[in-house]
Amino acid sequence: MPTPKHSLDAELLEAAILQNVTSAIHEDIGQSDISAELIGPSVQAEAEVISRDPGVFCGAAWVVETLRCIDPTITVAWSVADGDDVNPNQRLFTLQGGARQLLSAERTVLNFVQLLSGTASRTRAYVQLIEGTGCRLLDTRKTVPGLRMAQKYAVHCGGGTNHRIGLFDAFLLKENHILAAGDIRTAVTRARSHRPGLPVEVEVENLEELDQAMAAGADIALIDNFSIDQTRTAVAQSRGKIVLEASGNITMESIRAIAETGVDYISCGDLTKRVQPLDLSMRFVMSR
Repeated sequence: MPTPKHSLDAELLEAAILQNVTSAIHEDIGQSDISAELIGPSVQAEAEVISRDPGVFCGAAWVVETLRCIDPTITVAWSVADGDDVNPNQRLFTLQGGARQLLSAERTVLNFVQLLSGTASRTRAYVQLIEGTGCRLLDTRKTVPGLRMAQKYAVHCGGGTNHRIGLFDAFLLKENHILAAGDIRTAVTRARSHRPGLPVEVEVENLEELDQAMAAGADIALIDNFSIDQTRTAVAQSRGKIVLEASGNITMESIRAIAETGVDYISCGDLTKRVQPLDLSMRFVMSR
């Protein structure tokens, strides 16, 4: 039976990383880094990047691409890998190269790692809350504009599961789609005809609509803002007939009880829209 899980395509991810980095460098450096130009072009340095916060590291590929774009002769020595737990004052990686180039790369490198590590860390915290229930945690499309693939990758590093990437790779028929189509059955039938083979998910707001989604042959039902009792009833009503995804105002306080009802998935916009970036620092050690 189709599920909301989506494995990020390697080529799409690589293209997104290049686009992310190119845009970030242009935004930050523009025509030139006038402060770095005060440093002699032959001055070399070593830079150590450390975390001030505990969390989950993420963003190595964005670091590598930033360095490649600014100066491919800069070298990086890794002390952690994506998905690793990190502690306060722990070294994450060390850079060596021209001081000018390291200064120009600093903010772009830190911005990516801070945000993506923060996303992975928040995801890990949610995943730990539902351990042992059999339920899986999904991300959403509530991401930073332009960084959809990056944040979804970070969710994966934190132990979460990726939902659809966008509006093109799976159907999610919500209230307004259904109203415009006429009813749930019509919307599902049109989806099957329009893009055969793609998963069809229907958002339902009550148990009657859940019955309609099952009768229409939808693959997944998104039960939106159901109470715990309603969710338990939905699980009993649908077991073996349709995949259930719970959503709507999911918090750290509520997620465990929802997971224990037996739903297959819980989707949570909190993973990517309420991120606390890790506090990172880059320190220079000067070379001759």
